[in-house]
Amino acid sequence: MNIDRERVTNLYEIYKELLSEREKKYFEYYFYEDYSLNEIAEINKVSKAYSSKYLNKIINKLIKYENLLKINDRNNKITKLLEEIKDDKLKNKIEELL
Repeated sequence: MNIDRERVTNLYEIYKELLSEREKKYFEYYFYEDYSLNEIAEINKVSKAYSSKYLNKIINKLIKYENLLKINDRNNKITKLLEEIKDDKLKNKIEELL
């Protein structure tokens, strides 16, 4: 899979509660536990092709959520603005909101 792993895992952390338990399991096996598609397929008694297709479906779902809600994009913009704030007290209060 040719994807931006960091972006996709950030999206997962934001939107994971919108996924089914099965979708979470597949995602976490691949991205957090570093299982291969073959290993995921064996665990779930499906083909490697199905595992790949299902993971792509989950990734596309996360991207769709971000395109609609733009939470990650907003958080990134706020983080960039935080870098410019000199007042540490204010900066800490804003960081708590993220």
